[in-house]
Amino acid sequence: MAIRRNTAVWFICGKEASFLGPAGQSRTRAGLSCGTIFHVDQDQHCALIRRPLRARGNHGAIMLRQIAFGSTVSLANIAVHAMAMIAVIRVARGAAARRLSAPMLRLSAVMIGTVAVLMAAHLCEIAIWSLAYALVDATPEGADRLYFAFVNFTTLGYGDILPAPRRRLAGPMTAMNGVLLFGWSTAVIFEILSLTLCRDG
Repeated sequence: MAIRRNTAVWFICGKEASFLGPAGQSRTRAGLSCGTIFHVDQDQHCALIRRPLRARGNHGAIMLRQIAFGSTVSLANIAVHAMAMIAVIRVARGAAARRLSAPMLRLSAVMIGTVAVLMAAHLCEIAIWSLAYALVDATPEGADRLYFAFVNFTTLGYGDILPAPRRRLAGPMTAMNGVLLFGWSTAVIFEILSLTLCRDG
C-alpha cells in the first residue's frame, strides 16, 4: 500500500508502537502485534499496511491446537454421556416391563432416577472440562476453574472470568459440548417418558 503525503508510519514492536512519522514527533500506540505496520493520516485515521506473516501462521496453528484439544475433551465427555445413557435406558426398560399396581408411582420413580443419573453425568463432564482447563492453564491464575467450566458448559456466559489469550476457544468449545449433551439428555428423558407411558397404556 502506498503511503500518501502528510501521513505517518507506525512500526509495531512488542506491546507498543513507535511513531516513525514527521521529525520531532513521538507517540506510542499499545496493544498491537510485533511487526505490524500502519499509516496514520493528519486526522489520526489508522490503516493497516502489513501484518507479520509469522504471526498469522502462529495464530492459525494456535487455533488448530485449541480445536484439537477441545475436540478431544468433547469426545471424552460424549463417551461418559453414552455410558450414562446406556445405564438409564436399561434400567428404564426393566422398570417399564414390570406390572405394578401403581403405574404413576412407577412413572415418577423412573423419571426421578433418569434425571438424577443425567445430572450426575453432566456434573462429571463439567469436572472433566475443569481438569482440562488446569492441564493447559486456560484460566487466569487464581480463577475458579470448576466455576468457569460450569458457566461455559451451561452457556450462562457471566463474563466475570476470561480465558487466557492463547486459550480463547476453551469457552466456545465447552459451550458447544454442553449444548450437544444437554440436547441429548432432553431427547432421552422424552424417550423414557414415552416408553413408560406406552407400557402403562
